[in-house]
Amino acid sequence: MSNLVSALDLSALEAIFEFHAEGDRVESRILDVGWTRRLEERLRFWLQPEHGETFRAQRENLYEVGTAALNSFLQSSVTGPPLAWDSADRFFPRGIATDAAKLSGVRRRLKQDLCIDGENVYHLIPNVELFCLAKYLLNFPPLFTADTPLYLRWARVTVNFCHQRLLSENVSSLQESIYQDLEELERSLTHDDRWTRACRLVQRATIHTQHGFDQKARDDLRRATLETGLEFQLTGRLGKRTKFQEEDLSQLVVLAKSADGTGDQKSTSAPEETFGSVINTLSGTDKTSKPEALDLNDDTLLEKIAFSTSNQDAASLDEDGVPPSLASLDPSDQPTLQAIDSIILLAYASSITNTSPADGLTREETLPYATRVLQGSSTNWQVYTQALLVRSRIEGHKSRTVERGVLQLQALVDQVIVETTPKTSNNPSIEVTNDSGTSSFLPRPKSSESAPASERLQYINQLASPTRWELEAELASRWISLGGIRTALEIYERLQMWAEVALCWAANDREDKAISIIRRQLYRGATANATELKSNPIAEKEETSIESLTVERDILPTDAPRLFCILGDLEGNPSMYDRAWEVSNSRYARAQRSLGKYYFNKGDIRRSEEAYARSLKVNALNHNTWFSLGCIRLQLEDWLGAVDAFSRAIQIEDSDAETWSNLAAALLQLPSDPTAHSADEDPAVPLSFDDAEIPSAKENSQKHIHSAFTALKRAAALKRDSHRIWSNLLNVAVKLSPPPYTDIIIAQTRLTDLLAKSKGEQSIDIEVLEGLVAHFIAITPGTGGTLSESEGNGRKRGFESMLVELMEQRVVPLITTSRRLYLLMAKYHLHLKRPYAALQAYEKAWRVALNRLDTASETTKGQWNEAVDATVELVDAYESLGERRREGGAEGELVMKDWKFKSRSAIRGILGRGRESWEGSDGWRTLKDKLEELKA
Repeated sequence: MSNLVSALDLSALEAIFEFHAEGDRVESRILDVGWTRRLEERLRFWLQPEHGETFRAQRENLYEVGTAALNSFLQSSVTGPPLAWDSADRFFPRGIATDAAKLSGVRRRLKQDLCIDGENVYHLIPNVELFCLAKYLLNFPPLFTADTPLYLRWARVTVNFCHQRLLSENVSSLQESIYQDLEELERSLTHDDRWTRACRLVQRATIHTQHGFDQKARDDLRRATLETGLEFQLTGRLGKRTKFQEEDLSQLVVLAKSADGTGDQKSTSAPEETFGSVINTLSGTDKTSKPEALDLNDDTLLEKIAFSTSNQDAASLDEDGVPPSLASLDPSDQPTLQAIDSIILLAYASSITNTSPADGLTREETLPYATRVLQGSSTNWQVYTQALLVRSRIEGHKSRTVERGVLQLQALVDQVIVETTPKTSNNPSIEVTNDSGTSSFLPRPKSSESAPASERLQYINQLASPTRWELEAELASRWISLGGIRTALEIYERLQMWAEVALCWAANDREDKAISIIRRQLYRGATANATELKSNPIAEKEETSIESLTVERDILPTDAPRLFCILGDLEGNPSMYDRAWEVSNSRYARAQRSLGKYYFNKGDIRRSEEAYARSLKVNALNHNTWFSLGCIRLQLEDWLGAVDAFSRAIQIEDSDAETWSNLAAALLQLPSDPTAHSADEDPAVPLSFDDAEIPSAKENSQKHIHSAFTALKRAAALKRDSHRIWSNLLNVAVKLSPPPYTDIIIAQTRLTDLLAKSKGEQSIDIEVLEGLVAHFIAITPGTGGTLSESEGNGRKRGFESMLVELMEQRVVPLITTSRRLYLLMAKYHLHLKRPYAALQAYEKAWRVALNRLDTASETTKGQWNEAVDATVELVDAYESLGERRREGGAEGELVMKDWKFKSRSAIRGILGRGRESWEGSDGWRTLKDKLEELKA
């Protein structure tokens, strides 16, 4: 790390930036135009782009300063130990560095410069000048020319991603800049050595995870695994989890092994080319120093799983497809992993977004990844710290581990605070309890028990560890989930996160207290001194009533747009959203989203649409906003606009079933005539998928139906338990020409599975089933037995076998009162040459009609005619099927040898029931004629 510290040498910086030039000229200029503007003036004066060799040397010099500043900032805010020097003395003129008021004003302006699209950074961020220096130098446009080294672009990606994480929410402008650089750098990965390539792939996966692209993250992690040679698999091994468990049960475990030659590998690339991957000035990588891991101390659970050593267990792993190199590992004593391999395992756990228990890895499946890193005794301090953090997050949701989870998080918070807090500091966010340093949950480690800054920063860009204020805020959130509101409030108040303080009070039905806190941040009393309070606005006299806080402060806090939006939510006042939009210079997307939601709830759909559209002009990468806009346009019957909105939402996140379903609904409403759109309209084309085998449409009217069908198939695949989506898929599929019969069967089968218990036979679409049976009869010759008997040869299941399964395993058990379904089953059995089964279906159809006739208090003509028709159909079936050979019966056995007797009995039974009301009717005469035919 010494070479990075030397890059911030005072004399070297002075030669470039003249931070400490004689006189007050520099100080006046900084106070006048700002520190970053002064920095730009010096850079443009100092750089000589017209001199090739000189310019390349200058660019290298600025790169070293920028990377050193960024690493120093991360050391002071994330990893520790504290910096041995004061950044204010190094980067500001003495007149500013020694004047608390001037220093506070300059730093406040730097924090405002870091705000993007209304999203702010933490207002008490320490050593902000370090990050601003790194951000400005590594993004300085003149440094990026046609021959810009790739390592400089990686540096820009790293600092921009760090900036993204410092903001309260992701912003699209930074995201676009990051991904533009990543796209250009993709080609450079092939030129790196494998260790540098692995580290950069993990870093890119971390970026994907931050922006919600979990699948892309896992793809990069798989590539990184191939580069490092890591072998791992999540599997089960027999073991005991509790102290009183007598029998071994299957326990989840991650078996992992690094490539031969464990230990941290050093890249062979030049130092400047490994920024963001490996810092080569390592010392003591074989140290075993690591943070304190707290014991569980539970009266039931063991500290760790006691795995069985049975040979049968290892044999079962071979059967489960576990590689022999992993199957031979002892899960209780696995080899130490290389640090980058440990990071890959943690990244796998972090890249899973558990939106529902059925989506991705559950917490139970995620925990073994963190456990493997911890029990493998990672050699890197920061990697081990990250593993403890991941485990504490998972354990916070389980009753028996929640105590250790919150205490471990508290210990990590104390560790980071102690490790990043200098003994003396002018930063208002730092609280020093005594001369020896800050208080800590655990004893402060000795220098020999800690790790040097080089080790902590070695993989900081791959880990993306949270800052100390983010960790404290996470701890407060954890206390809220446990009901410790008072403890959470104390943490938020100490951090001066007034928005979170107000939300805590609002969650406890104290909206008045929440409104008071927010208003004191934004407004002052009309009679107060016009001079802005330099101290904490909350410290203003508590006796000042909320009603008197009417004058907006001259200098608003950096998070003023968010505070105005929260105040609007609490008061139900849309003017606050407008003010948030104005304060952010029309860049705070949340303000317009809040307005859109407000107008929608009020029924003003048109103004709601306008608000959401303005929000998307600022942040076009917000999936939820595009979805909301699409739903609003559906209500406005703007079908083309709805298709565009849902298509854009899918491009951002293609795993939301509701978006796909709504896209289909909008597509079905589009006019089939292409001339119906105006010349300046460009209809959005929905995404297509390889797995969507849609028949080709011969007519233009089918185009939108095909697209809707594709969208609904994707929705059904993502949300298999939604009967509404499957019903829509079925309805759209039958409109296609020719119909996709296999997809229709799949949809109908799934519908019956979902609705059988609640709706019974009503879950069956009879018209669709009749069409399927008609197609089945048309394409298959009549045959005996069941077609499903021929499906054991490993061939892909076809339409015929799928229909047989649907009819015999789904439809038959559900039919109770539908004569139409019984007749369809009879038709189906007749085609398969099953006369006995067909005759049984006709009898059941007749009994349904007879039951309706018996249960009716007053028989209608329709019920009588239905009973007559059912009786005639049954008699005809007796006559045509009774003397056939019975399938599956004894040799020579007939279907029904006494069919004439049963026919006469059926007719006489109906005549007896209808004698009083329907004697002499057409139906009566039909039955009498049929009876005479049987007597002949």
